[in-house]
Amino acid sequence: MALIHCWVWVYLAAVGILFARADEKVGIWPMPAHVQYGSHTVGVSKRFALSIIGNNPPSHSKSSAILLKGFNRLLHNINLYRVQEDNTDHLLLGLRLTIDSWDDQLQFGTDESYTLKVPDPDYPKYACLKGNTIYGALHGLETLSQLCLFNSKTKNVMVSMAPWIIIDQPRFSYRGLLIDTSRHFQPLEIIKKVIDAMAYSKLNVLHWHIVDTQSFPLEIPSLPNLWNGAYSPSERYTMKDAREIVGYAQMRGINVLAEIDVPGHAASWGIGYPQLWPSSHCQQPLDVSNEFTFKVIDSILSDFSKVFKFKFVHLGGDEVDTSCWSQTRHIGN
Repeated sequence: MALIHCWVWVYLAAVGILFARADEKVGIWPMPAHVQYGSHTVGVSKRFALSIIGNNPPSHSKSSAILLKGFNRLLHNINLYRVQEDNTDHLLLGLRLTIDSWDDQLQFGTDESYTLKVPDPDYPKYACLKGNTIYGALHGLETLSQLCLFNSKTKNVMVSMAPWIIIDQPRFSYRGLLIDTSRHFQPLEIIKKVIDAMAYSKLNVLHWHIVDTQSFPLEIPSLPNLWNGAYSPSERYTMKDAREIVGYAQMRGINVLAEIDVPGHAASWGIGYPQLWPSSHCQQPLDVSNEFTFKVIDSILSDFSKVFKFKFVHLGGDEVDTSCWSQTRHIGN
């Protein structure tokens, strides 16, 4: 896990250097496409509330739940619960939010743009956030949280350098971070912490390298013996676990790209199904002369499709050493 944390912070440090060079006064990451700011300071009321303007979400919809939980994370991240009293006249009472589309589908190419104004020129007691989608709005909430600073002495949350006008959209449609739990098993709570860190820096794809030579830790319902290749029974992920990670990531605007490496890097597959190996002494790449091998791959992808909704799946394909095939008579022939 230390290695994952290291790379996350290396990334964030690099981004921070870019901010400093772009504008030493702007403490937002990643640097928005357009930033305009002033010289005033406004406070944030401890009763800071969310108001949805115009196009309201369907009642009890997943999209509204995603947004409301995002807003609650904002309140927690800015320490608003620690504000003791509102002791300034210049207070933001809430956030006026406008969403064009409440479609909760998250995919490659989803519109993640937003416009944030603090305060709203038309309603000075409020901030204003506009997003074409809920996922753009989530990024706007993250930017707003970065503008808010908690003062531990006065017990106030303040926004300096107001008024802010921020117009932003990602420079890259794919902004990912890879974790490899096939070689280094990680509990669900650790994976969630990685997802949280990604959301803070507006990354949008968790590349989850699940299966490799070392272990096969994921349950495949149609092939229940595959996860016999896990390090141990306690180092496994059920399909329920995978759904939990996918759902947790979506609530933060992050896709999950699942990876299984095939046909090389697949010795762990044969722990549960030895017929996938070319032979007991030559265990990878998988036996491509056996029709069962392709049925297994098809079943894995079929089970994957029920959980991982991202349009891409990573199948590895690297470092296929064919010497094992050459040395195995029934494959060489």
